[in-house]
Amino acid sequence: MAFFSHFFAFIIVLSSMRMVLGDSGTIGVNYGRVANNLPSPPQVVQLLKAQGLTKVKLYDSDSTVLTAFSGSGISVTVALPNEQLSSAAASQSYTDNWVQTNIIPYYPKTLIDAIAVGNEVFVDPKNTTVYLVPAMKNVYASLSKYGVASNIKVCSPLALSALQSSYPSSSGSFKSDLIEPVIKPMLSFLKQTDSYLMVNAYPFFAYIANTDTISLDYAMFRDNTGVTDPKNGLVYKSLLEAQIDAVFAAMNALGFNDLKMVVSETGWPSNGDENEVGATPANAAAYNGNLVRRVLTGSGTPLRPDQPLNVYLFALFNENQKTGPTSERNYGLFYPNEKKVYDIPLTLEGLKNQPTMNNGSKNQVPAAAAPRPSGNVSVGNSAQTWCVANGKAGEKKLQDALDYACGEGGADCRPIQEGATCYDPNTLEAHASYAFNSYYQKNARKSGACDFGGAAYLVTQSPKFGSCEFPTGY
Repeated sequence: MAFFSHFFAFIIVLSSMRMVLGDSGTIGVNYGRVANNLPSPPQVVQLLKAQGLTKVKLYDSDSTVLTAFSGSGISVTVALPNEQLSSAAASQSYTDNWVQTNIIPYYPKTLIDAIAVGNEVFVDPKNTTVYLVPAMKNVYASLSKYGVASNIKVCSPLALSALQSSYPSSSGSFKSDLIEPVIKPMLSFLKQTDSYLMVNAYPFFAYIANTDTISLDYAMFRDNTGVTDPKNGLVYKSLLEAQIDAVFAAMNALGFNDLKMVVSETGWPSNGDENEVGATPANAAAYNGNLVRRVLTGSGTPLRPDQPLNVYLFALFNENQKTGPTSERNYGLFYPNEKKVYDIPLTLEGLKNQPTMNNGSKNQVPAAAAPRPSGNVSVGNSAQTWCVANGKAGEKKLQDALDYACGEGGADCRPIQEGATCYDPNTLEAHASYAFNSYYQKNARKSGACDFGGAAYLVTQSPKFGSCEFPTGY
């Protein structure tokens, strides 16, 4: 991506100051390192610069990494991990030593603008919740002792599971057992220190758990009819904004109407297990690409329209040593060899050079990078798009979607009846692909017409199962 000196000069001036959530949203990235094949920290700094990214969030305070960012103009959020919370809470001498070791030697040449004390502490299986606020207070006191508290914020990323209610957004509330012991004290601390709440929000999880009720377009920031909050009439055109406003509503309910927020993690995986039906390169490109456009060119959320969004994408790299489902190792914007997993702009200048294509609903990855049907697919030369079944979606989801397409959906399914031209091969995936494509073409290839709850996806090369020709229009 081209290097736009005037734009970066402006960003570097901003990043040298403490984070102020001003007139435009910002995009940063989480730099996780749970992998054994990543480029060196100096190489990572050069990669970030080349992409125009000027904000990065770490999960520790590694000296090699902090040294690499020295003089880079990239602002850095460092972390005090959960396993250190009890020690940090117990003694300011501990946090004095931590700050003296992990902050003072690097700042201000390395533009450390925040410390994330713990991460999603309320869901930490080691039950570190009780230590959170005392640890935050001790870290702040130590920063004050060394004269840098006015420039380095103290925060703690919150998981959405801290909410007791999130729908509709106006009913957002924190879990009752957390409010008095930790939520209120934490929010009071953030307000007193002029800091902000960090929130990790993933529409992906909500989507895969509710594909029958949440449309992919709504999750992807694509054109959609929106969801109206019945209590206040606000209309939401994206799931992320609804999630953010649920947190704002929860804060409002406790009297913290003016506390700012940063989305410290959000992203979409490019690969996943069979039950993670939305995890594809095309969906990851659409979500992150449309999110970047929304943040850098839009205003705030419906509930807080004057407070622009400030977001850290998760994550910079695919991390091969992360545990859990396949998706956990496939959130990266880049492979460890620094090649892009998919190509999206990450800056205002990049957005100017890449106009919106069907509001992000068009595949933004080469057809070869997308999952292919398991049948024998021959390739045509047309620049058209077709809709085919996702063989990873599972038999039940495919069958339900096929029944809908051939029934209520009005697809022309006569060619896949026994004895007809497209009956062979007689497989669920082949028949579903024909039906899905018929529905997609009959609906003029509109955004969302190739979804079926994650059971289908678009391809840009003509699919053929056996001798069956897939139509391109009706």
